[in-house]
Amino acid sequence: MAFARDLPGIEVLIAPILRIEALPFDPAQISAAPGIVFTSSNAVPLAGPGNGKPALCVGPQTAEAAAAAGYQVEEGPGDAEGMMPMLPGREAWLHLHGRHRARELPVQGMAIYDQIAQSLSVEAMALLSGDRPVILPLFSPRSATLLAQAAASATATIATVAISARADECYDGPTQARLIAERPEGVSMARAILSLRDVADFAERSEKPWVEAAEGRR
Repeated sequence: MAFARDLPGIEVLIAPILRIEALPFDPAQISAAPGIVFTSSNAVPLAGPGNGKPALCVGPQTAEAAAAAGYQVEEGPGDAEGMMPMLPGREAWLHLHGRHRARELPVQGMAIYDQIAQSLSVEAMALLSGDRPVILPLFSPRSATLLAQAAASATATIATVAISARADECYDGPTQARLIAERPEGVSMARAILSLRDVADFAERSEKPWVEAAEGRR
């Protein structure tokens, strides 16, 4: 996973709490749309080749995927809320999204995939039941809610790193440390996780709960 390569010095276990499955949809609607709005890279491979069609993409990861698929890309600020000022005049565009979406946009939408909850792996549950500090990245409000349920009886010292304030709010599981990425995109998530790389400092600060945004703002 590319994200793991951005975390030198941190042992990474990939354990998805969601799996992506395609939904039935009408490809003709995509062909007829003057432009596409992507708020997740999960939608890009299902949308088919761009063939130069304009696409407004939520952030850099999605923009990179859409450009590789042949779309003429305009990159957004990293979250759906920040895209709102970019949407006037694009009401005829088509938003391709998952069945569960954090924000409804003022353009026509079509769900083309589902984000299905699944159990964490045996290895991940063992870590949550252990005595080593664990960092949980929260990439969406839905995954934050599901991870909170999975970690409900964890004994490990847990820190969470959320991609947005909304994702942070949706995690109500055990945690001794909470960070919110400076920007809602992968690079800022990695930077926030790396700020916890000093395990001794993390353990010391874990004596009582604390919350701060990346770059040191409490």
